Amino acid sequence: MTDDTILANARLVLNDEVILGSLCIKDGVISDIASGGAVSPGARDMQGDFVAPGLVELHTDNLERHLAPRPKVDWPHRAAILAHDRELAGTGITTVFDAIRVGSIVSGASKRYGRYARKMADEILEMRDGGRLRVSHHIHLRAEICSETLVDEFTEFSADDRIGIVSMMDHTPGQRQFSDLAKFETYVRGKHAFGEQEFREYVDFLYDLQGRVGPSHEAAIVKAAKRLGATLASHDDTTADQVATSKAYGVTLAEFPTTRAAAEACHAHGIATIMGAPNLIRGASHSGNVAARDLARLDRLDILSSDYVPSALLMAAVQLGDLWGDLPRGMATVTARPARAVGLSDRGSLRLGQRADLIRFAVLDGTPVLQETWGAGKRVF
Repeated sequence: MTDDTILANARLVLNDEVILGSLCIKDGVISDIASGGAVSPGARDMQGDFVAPGLVELHTDNLERHLAPRPKVDWPHRAAILAHDRELAGTGITTVFDAIRVGSIVSGASKRYGRYARKMADEILEMRDGGRLRVSHHIHLRAEICSETLVDEFTEFSADDRIGIVSMMDHTPGQRQFSDLAKFETYVRGKHAFGEQEFREYVDFLYDLQGRVGPSHEAAIVKAAKRLGATLASHDDTTADQVATSKAYGVTLAEFPTTRAAAEACHAHGIATIMGAPNLIRGASHSGNVAARDLARLDRLDILSSDYVPSALLMAAVQLGDLWGDLPRGMATVTARPARAVGLSDRGSLRLGQRADLIRFAVLDGTPVLQETWGAGKRVF
């Protein structure tokens, strides 16, 4: 008898090649990798399926979808966290940075939203540390520049919270993701059922708020990220000047640059570019911004994020592998590259001593079919 788990007759997705071989798991880590299709006694036959590192997700709004399954519905938080966690395991994501909004709007006539970040982080960390969650959860504070309570909310967090990412977000209409005001109107009125006058008043309120707090909030976010020891990310950079500002702030990750010019500037400044997997799969941005596939062809796409569709991450990585003619390179955008970008050196690759965060999948007519997921050597799906 042995406590080792051996996955044999698998197509192992290594850093730079795919080999037919076997992988041994011991005490939650990869203890051996061997080539060949033999299935030894006691080994599990993977039947030629792919075995790859578990997926690493740096930015997902999926938890918010479970917290508010319908407008004005606040679902019980622990139930939402559990549903989110199980969904991720079922899509091959073994490490996730849960994006939690910091910064609220508590005045104005329309679209008020309150603070919840500290309570939400406490609930995630409590459930994680209590062993209730199947995948590895980390905190990503999504800092809303155009808000009223941002600075006060950040004071509720300390270095003891081990915040992984702080991202700078400015959703003021007329710039960045919503440079096209007409698209912003379609989005907001569709989501919140605003009338025309109500929408105009909301836009005016946001313009005024951003003008009053924008610069001071940007400075506060940069300071907070340093205090917390978190990786600093920008969001929706549109121009080369915005990217240069991000670089000066110490940004190392650019989430969803909206133009080719911004992506080129990120590359020039050594800032890793994160693009949305749904954008790549659909062939276009739902907001009318630059297509992820175009940036991939230009070698200006470094990391993929599932954004709002967890199952998109594996699918997009396989599609990138097809586009580049290099499956290990495509898979690296959802494994090794995001892990290294946030300082996680113990996962993201099939190497000896790495955490046994693994996935098994087949590919059916170009679509990956996830079969199993392991987190630290334990099967979680």
